[in-house]
Amino acid sequence: MTDSPRRGRLFVLSGPSGVGKSTVLARLRRDVPQLWYSVSATTRTPRPGETNGVNYFFVSADEFGRLVADQQMLEHAYFAGNHYGTPRGPVEEHLAAGQDVLLEIDVQGARQVRQAPGLGSEAVLVFLAPPSFDELIRRLVGRGTEDEAATAARLEAARDEMASQPEFDHTLVNTSVEDATAGLVALLAEPCSPAPADRT
Repeated sequence: MTDSPRRGRLFVLSGPSGVGKSTVLARLRRDVPQLWYSVSATTRTPRPGETNGVNYFFVSADEFGRLVADQQMLEHAYFAGNHYGTPRGPVEEHLAAGQDVLLEIDVQGARQVRQAPGLGSEAVLVFLAPPSFDELIRRLVGRGTEDEAATAARLEAARDEMASQPEFDHTLVNTSVEDATAGLVALLAEPCSPAPADRT
């Protein structure tokens, strides 16, 4: 056994809006505190209870544009009037130091990570799916964090995102926070090779 650190593993958790990614991530933080959780940057305004640097880095559109222009974003997307993205530097630093990293991002972002030079081939992509599309609608409408137009946009995008499941290495169905978290914990404990796309 060597004292030099192994390279960390990069995990990407994705899925449609309203599927419960943030809730599962909060439980995973409690159960796997040694995992490094990347914080995304966004140009949207904070929701009640959100903290800058914890939930997101809330930045201006100009600052976000500078980060993209300087190639400091691992992935980025524009959705429902706002920009979202993952700062590249911290992810690469933690992987090089031997720490496993988890990104919680949308499907567009997951695709960009898969194509990222030097990182995409090692990323393990995990799709969090709802028990049904009707249940996803109920969750999205019920959370009441956005106006009707924004909710409709998310539902339209979710139909396309649900069709992307075959692109991911694993699919977990979020029937409960406990079961989804347990599934993620099991994946984190597996050998570092991505699984075949049809594996659940």
